[in-house]
Amino acid sequence: MGKLALAAKITHVPSMYISELEGPRKGFRKAAIDGHIEIGRRCRELGVDTLVVFDTHWLVNANYHVNCGKHFQGLYTSNELPHFIANMEYGFPGNPELGHLLAAECNRYGVETMAHDATTLAPEYGTLVPMRYMNTDQHFKVISVSALCTSHYLNDSARLGWAMRKAVEEHYDGTVAFLASGSLSHRFAQNGQAPEFATKIWSPFLETLDQRVIQMWEGAEWEEFCGMLPEYAAKGHGEGFMHDTAMLLGALGWSKYDGHAEVITPYFAASGTGQLNAVFPVTPQDGSTIPQAQASNPAGVASASRL
Repeated sequence: MGKLALAAKITHVPSMYISELEGPRKGFRKAAIDGHIEIGRRCRELGVDTLVVFDTHWLVNANYHVNCGKHFQGLYTSNELPHFIANMEYGFPGNPELGHLLAAECNRYGVETMAHDATTLAPEYGTLVPMRYMNTDQHFKVISVSALCTSHYLNDSARLGWAMRKAVEEHYDGTVAFLASGSLSHRFAQNGQAPEFATKIWSPFLETLDQRVIQMWEGAEWEEFCGMLPEYAAKGHGEGFMHDTAMLLGALGWSKYDGHAEVITPYFAASGTGQLNAVFPVTPQDGSTIPQAQASNPAGVASASRL
């Protein structure tokens, strides 16, 4: 019935918002903003009606959660970095129908998921920052999915992505994009050193690791990458324990995926962390293959703190 038309791994660094403001950082993140605008343009061209964001700033301790309110509007100040994002306006429609379809299909495949449409819960900035540039005119409906999962298995997140694609293709009358909103390596600069690391990765090891991962994505080395994802999430200080990445790859076919990633915004540093915007071509999914992973790889054990 429906269609997954676009999949992407995207940045949401708050310095994109600072880049808009008058001052020494004006225009600082133009490449990242332009990447979001390009992804939004492609979604429009493909007829996408809803953007589903796997948000690594939405922390949950039990179950997976889908924020699918009818409409979102307000002012947002980051509790994490209030000096970066303060009183940022946002507004866009939600999609309760699709949100419930996504949750129902995840539950059908054994991933406990709850959809919330009658809620005062606002999206986190992993959703709000990308929407500021991709969805300025509120053209797209938006759904946010929790992807900072503290007590969850990466294989369940992959299965969630797989089930959500099935929900779109088998039960939804529309066209959807999946966006994994999170970084590559995510070791923030130590307190007091953030200005020094505004355009530097925290360590040569992390930069080398990230660059090799990008090569793997561009070269379609998915079996190798999926096998190393738990360790990459741990040693790379993965944002949200890289559950957003597991969700995205689950939707694309996990280790059987054969697409070559296209980098839209080249790799860059932000406060010590590694960032990019990249589009993953949506290829036919092997319906008989449900993502699996070893039960010994729970996110909270295999991954380090997101800080």
